[in-house]
Amino acid sequence: MVAARPTATVTVNGGEAPIAPSPPHTTVLDFLRERGLTGTKEGCAEGECGACSVLVARPGTDKPTDWVAVNACLVPVASLDGQEIVTSEGLATADAAGAPAALHPVQEEMAVRGGSQCGYCTPGFVCSMAAEYYRPNRCAHPGPAHGGDPEHGPNGFDLHALSGNLCRCTGYRPIRDAAFAVGTPAEDDPLARRRELSPPEPVATRYAQDDRVFLRRSTLSETLRELRERPDAVVVAGSTDWGVEVNIGSRRADCVIAVDRLPELRELRVTSDHVEIGAGLTLTEIERRLDGEVPLLAELFPQFASRLIRNSATLGGNLGTGSPIGDSPPVLLALEASVVLADADGEREVPLADYFTGYRQSVRRPGELIRAVRVPLPLSPVAAFHKIAKRRFDDISSVAVAFALDIEDGIVRKARIGLGGVAATPLRALAAEAALEGEPWTAGTVEAAARVLRAQGTPMDDHRASADYRAAMLGQSLLKLYARTTEAVSS
Repeated sequence: MVAARPTATVTVNGGEAPIAPSPPHTTVLDFLRERGLTGTKEGCAEGECGACSVLVARPGTDKPTDWVAVNACLVPVASLDGQEIVTSEGLATADAAGAPAALHPVQEEMAVRGGSQCGYCTPGFVCSMAAEYYRPNRCAHPGPAHGGDPEHGPNGFDLHALSGNLCRCTGYRPIRDAAFAVGTPAEDDPLARRRELSPPEPVATRYAQDDRVFLRRSTLSETLRELRERPDAVVVAGSTDWGVEVNIGSRRADCVIAVDRLPELRELRVTSDHVEIGAGLTLTEIERRLDGEVPLLAELFPQFASRLIRNSATLGGNLGTGSPIGDSPPVLLALEASVVLADADGEREVPLADYFTGYRQSVRRPGELIRAVRVPLPLSPVAAFHKIAKRRFDDISSVAVAFALDIEDGIVRKARIGLGGVAATPLRALAAEAALEGEPWTAGTVEAAARVLRAQGTPMDDHRASADYRAAMLGQSLLKLYARTTEAVSS
């Protein structure tokens, strides 16, 4: 990590810009608009519409650097000290005087295929589309008529890249047509060439103004010492939760400490008895680096918010907020995961089943943070994640249920079921697990266990679902799992 510099700056469209005099809570969105880059729009201020998306240079999975689309409305600009941003204005080819001379291929396809009407959402779509355009290893993909996935174009474009972008007037077909029409970057494309170079090093940052400060330390030990001295500091990684508090709740913090670029929180290790996932890795990085090695997590990722959110959100942040409707806790509970908690005195490992103590409360002590999540091996062979929500993607769950079962010779040897959205905390469905274990995997067993599962938790009525509906979905999810497993065996 590069040592702190006297002036905090960020590179925007190839030019360096000082962050000052922006206050430490200033988002990338506001920072850009204050400098005249108004293609970046505010639609929701919650990371749900994608009108604000921009590209950020991040460490790559297959190349040294990836261009990653993020929600500019959520990210504090101070967190990008020393980093590189490209906005919709920076995608076009410029002439010698710096004026736009030619549209970017993504912009060209959006224009010729009618992908824009009012244009408010268009720059955000363009940036998200550009991130997928530059994704390494994107290749030809068979169409639905040949057994392919309808959400992947013949050019390999993954429509999930646009799942966090909303359009209210154009309609999605011409936008999809544009996405499926883009080719591959030309050899002289400067943003494509940039992927071959190392990403910007994280910078140790101390950006202060008006008695408020944004900090990023160089090492985990320095960060933990800082947290001991400032136990009330707000710890952020992707800021997908804190950014909403700043925008919608007008929250301000005297001290914010960033942990997303700490090397000790960005490791992913697979040993003979567990998978250890660094709490500072984004969900997209985990998904791509695991590449399906933990099938239950592979089921979770496409249903967790949107690609824009997954490009910033972390497991450490999702568990740290303690939300009862977070999508990762049910899955990690079913996987019998534990969290590694670190403070200035050392580390301790806590089973996730013992981590949550109340609504948005946990055993994590002041000055302590989540360093990693550990998933024990071997994994249960029968696994599924069911998310019940009003929208297919990019929505908060009404109920989330994760299953991990060991079934041998037709007998359920072990059952682990994680639940979300049915109590003040995520929880294990212990009674339903007991109703399954040691019993034959038959319709009778499953129906009896489903009745037990319906009574788990303390579901409530709210605008997302009624208590009765939530209880019904718990039982139905187990019946659905049984139907799918028997279907797989018969086929």
